[in-house]
Amino acid sequence: MKFLAIFALLAIKIFALDIVNGDVVILKLDKSTTELSFGSKQIPLITAPNSSDKIAVLAANYRAKGDFALRIVDQSGSHEQIVALKKGEYKKEALSVAPGKVKPPKEAATRIKKELDEANAIYAITTPRYLFSTPFELPLNSKITSAFGNARTFNGELKSYHSGTDYRAAVGTAVRAANDGVVVIAKDRYYAGGSVVIDHGGGIYSQYYHLSEIKVTLGDHVRKGDEIALSGESGRVSGPHLHFGIAINGVSVNPLSFVAKFNEVVFGER
Repeated sequence: MKFLAIFALLAIKIFALDIVNGDVVILKLDKSTTELSFGSKQIPLITAPNSSDKIAVLAANYRAKGDFALRIVDQSGSHEQIVALKKGEYKKEALSVAPGKVKPPKEAATRIKKELDEANAIYAITTPRYLFSTPFELPLNSKITSAFGNARTFNGELKSYHSGTDYRAAVGTAVRAANDGVVVIAKDRYYAGGSVVIDHGGGIYSQYYHLSEIKVTLGDHVRKGDEIALSGESGRVSGPHLHFGIAINGVSVNPLSFVAKFNEVVFGER
């Protein structure tokens, strides 16, 4: 399916949709649209930054099972269809990290849970408007060393998946904000190391992990391209790099796919 998905006339039957686990579909909807649900979730409808259209971002969890029911309500009534779930073609990788990052000491358990609970609470909040007016940009122009969705084994035992994209970056490389927004996390964390998270509005959050230096503070308003940190090798890593992630309404998604699709649908970039 092409990136573009415009539902301008919902009285007409919606064309076929599918979504890959860990990926997104961006919908541009008529301004009369009042409600949208995707699976069991109500999805926020946010006015586009450059028109009166409504934007909805559908995100499929990496571990999703089965298809999704999509329901859209506008002035012509309620429209429903199934969005088919497709399995992504993700690779496997084995990493060696500090033993304490695979089997944390007991005294770290409280900290780990507190950081997870804090992040989940933040991602559950949807700022009801976009805080940006121009397309997203990637935080680094560098080689990708680990793609989103890779099935990972740490030290031959712990199994997980990669929730972002890793860029090759020597310690001290400037990291720049992907778009305008407000800083909602700016501190060191057990697994992510030095961390910055930016709220861009509409349930969109960008994540920058394993930093060596943080140059913003909680509540700062940043602009696209601002230097927010320096890359590093803090947290659970096998070497220096930048982890860049995107969370949509609490769901981690492929950040490169999100940026490309959102920029095309909302701003007409290809």
